[in-house]
Amino acid sequence: MKYFTLRELTASATASRLGIDNTPPRQAVNNLNALVTHLLDPLREKFGRPIYVNSGYRCPELNKAVGGSLTSQHLTGEAADITAGNKRENRRLYELLQSLKLPVDQAINECDYSWIHVSYGPRHRRMYFSLG
Repeated sequence: MKYFTLRELTASATASRLGIDNTPPRQAVNNLNALVTHLLDPLREKFGRPIYVNSGYRCPELNKAVGGSLTSQHLTGEAADITAGNKRENRRLYELLQSLKLPVDQAINECDYSWIHVSYGPRHRRMYFSLG
């Protein structure tokens, strides 16, 4: 991990507030490492500026607390919600991700570029779409 740390990929204000232990199991750590290696670090390298993780790994209790999907890739460490700081920069980040043709499973423009959901997993569906 060149630009990201395990700590920032597991940090959660909600978990802290609710006293939830969000320590990932070994397989989720392996998945987070793959996410960073194959998507986040190359994206950050080409973007040339910091990218921030809003949400990475979520244990089941945390995922439930934040209203996450029961099938969320956050539960397995395969996903992160990221931002470059504002909607304009998030749009640039999303467009760059598409142009780089990185092996994404899903890249989702959430709420008109409020943040970008990215995932890396065994399916490599290369799905790009918008929600909200």
